[in-house]
Parts: sequence; structure tokens; C-alpha cells
Amino acid sequence: MAGYLALCREDAKQREHSLRAVFNGLRYIVKSGNQWRMMPHDLPPWPIVYQQTQRWIRAGCFAVMAEDLRSLLREFAGRGRQPTAMILDSRTLQSTPESGARAGFFSRSDHGKTARSCSATKPRLA
Repeated sequence: MAGYLALCREDAKQREHSLRAVFNGLRYIVKSGNQWRMMPHDLPPWPIVYQQTQRWIRAGCFAVMAEDLRSLLREFAGRGRQPTAMILDSRTLQSTPESGARAGFFSRSDHGKTARSCSATKPRLA
């Protein structure tokens, strides 16, 4: 992990907290879903963890880490490092006014009434 996250040397003079402690702070936030300011006091202060996380994101550290992990998992499964095929799903494309209601686009004039018409009807009582 340190090879991916070290943007400067571990023994740099400006470093007050180890990379491991800062990364553990980030892991705590991701796992717990807490706000930055609610980090426990046994981890580095939240502004340090937040600032270093932003540096890692801007440097693309997590994207490279995920790409290398994907490549390793593919190799362990006996496949090539890079995929040879790709699947595109047209339903994930954003619908446009030209595609109309068949693609799930509703104009502002009907306010989505056609989408709710079936569920908004009251059941009949016998």
C-alpha cells in the first residue's frame, strides 16, 4: 500500500503522522460512514486525513491501485491482464427528449403523470 500512497518520502521533515495512521483514518471514515469531524482521537486529526485523501485522489492513487488489483485478480484466475471484450448496456444511457416516453423521459408538462398512473389508482373494493 505504501508504494501507492507515498507522494513524498516517508521520512520527510513536514510529515507529523505516518502514512499508515492517515490511511487508517481514511479507512475508518469509509467503513463507519461518519463525518470527518467525528474521527476518534487515537487517529490523526481529521483535517490532516482529509487533506491527504484529497491529494491521493488528485494524484490518482486509488485508480492505479484498483487497476493493478484488477489485473492481479485476472492473472490469478488464469486470464490475461487486460479484458478482450466489453459489454455495453444501452439502458444506462441518459434518455433525451427525442427518445420520448419509451425511454423513460417525461416532459415538464406532464410531470411524470404517465409513470405514476398505474400506481396512483385506488384499488376497487367489492
